[in-house]
Amino acid sequence: MTLEAVPTGRTSLGVAALALFVAAANLRPAIAAVSPLVDQIRADLDLSATGVSLLTAVPTLAMGVCAPLGAYAGRRYGLQSGVLAGLVIIALATAARLLGDSTWLQLSSAAVVGAGIAVTQTLLPAVVKARFAARAGLATGLYTAGLGLGGAVAAGVSAPLADALGSWPGALASWAVLALAGIALWSAAKGPLNLDDVTAPAGPATKGMPWRSGAAWHITMLSAANSALYYCELAWVAPLLHDDAGRDTAAAGAMMTVMISIQVVAMLAVPALLGERRSTRAGLALMTTLTAAGFLGLAYAPDTATWLWIAVLGVGHGGLFTLVLTLPVLVGRDADEAGRISAMAFFVGYGCAALAPLMAGVLRDTTGDFTLAFGVLGGLGLLMLVPVARLRSTVSP
Repeated sequence: MTLEAVPTGRTSLGVAALALFVAAANLRPAIAAVSPLVDQIRADLDLSATGVSLLTAVPTLAMGVCAPLGAYAGRRYGLQSGVLAGLVIIALATAARLLGDSTWLQLSSAAVVGAGIAVTQTLLPAVVKARFAARAGLATGLYTAGLGLGGAVAAGVSAPLADALGSWPGALASWAVLALAGIALWSAAKGPLNLDDVTAPAGPATKGMPWRSGAAWHITMLSAANSALYYCELAWVAPLLHDDAGRDTAAAGAMMTVMISIQVVAMLAVPALLGERRSTRAGLALMTTLTAAGFLGLAYAPDTATWLWIAVLGVGHGGLFTLVLTLPVLVGRDADEAGRISAMAFFVGYGCAALAPLMAGVLRDTTGDFTLAFGVLGGLGLLMLVPVARLRSTVSP
């Protein structure tokens, strides 16, 4: 290799990594933007807590149901075009939210957004395996950090944006601009990504997934629980801080933004500290325990040491999210198998996870506060230690 070729290779890798980051940043704003606007949405659409939870539950369910569609798009059109198609769907469905404030329109748009997220999200682990195999943990940390940053910015900016625009549908629809940026960058990075000859995950039928693999099922269980906790955070942490911890709307939104920002740092820091393939299972156990502690603290002492629970939940779930998403890359022998495991985890996991925000909303309506709902979520976090312990045969201790 010549000296001249080194910076060229590094530049190419950097452009590919930036495209991965920006694509991932589009996977959460359409969902995270709803939480700080819950009061306005409930008032305008005349919804209960259970009803408004559907704006989180519906796209999450669509993400699971449409995961095989992502596998099919990757096989039929390739990883490059498959991810691009997902971003286009996200952009169009997000922009459609501007058309009105009817419940039907908002739920329909949310469902289509979920489908677009499913296509892109299902293919990204295969992209990591194909383009960043030597640094899979750090690359996964990069795209989960993009994912988390997109959610953090949406959570912090959407309420002020709605005030500035005088319209919460306008604030929700504004995130289509970020999707357009993702489309432009992903298209421009086609050369550096170099995905044209990569075998994509099989699909569309669910029979292409590794149903008989014990490791795949353990990863799927972890993905389901991890996603359930994450979408409950997006939907209900800010309302809990407002209702149970006595914070005003702006303060609750700011605290949620801080929590997600801490998660972004942890998404990058935890895999970097663990290193490639070292201490993955121990890291999963530690991050799972911290995540459960954060939920239980917010459940039973929301107005006591609130910032501590926010910090613990931020560090724990940020690190946990990256480690769970890294598992298909670590276990899969190639990009094809990583994509199959990922598709199965998303198909089953998100289908189950969609019930969690709805369950939390029902418990909130039934009990009048979030104590029981967040207590159950903390218990779910502790139950994740069971599949973590059973990963011993496939993931290094």
